[in-house]
Amino acid sequence: MANHKSALKRIRQSERRRKRNQHIRTQMRTMVKQCREAFESGDATKASDAFKVAEREIRRAVTRGVIPRQRADRSISRLAKRLNAVS
Repeated sequence: MANHKSALKRIRQSERRRKRNQHIRTQMRTMVKQCREAFESGDATKASDAFKVAEREIRRAVTRGVIPRQRADRSISRLAKRLNAVS
């Protein structure tokens, strides 16, 4: 356990950031999962709406520094390919 005041503060900050990142990442993964389920259903309008929500969550994770931009672009590209296959 840390003894210095600054080290204790750093631990508190790290824990807050970890919880925030975990929440954002979990929310993003849930939306991507719902998007994939919408693709499986075959309903084009439902799939399109789910894709928009998933893309928004992925972009939000990038702006908050949770995932790298290239990974987000790759994920969105793959989801868009699947969306085009459904439509």
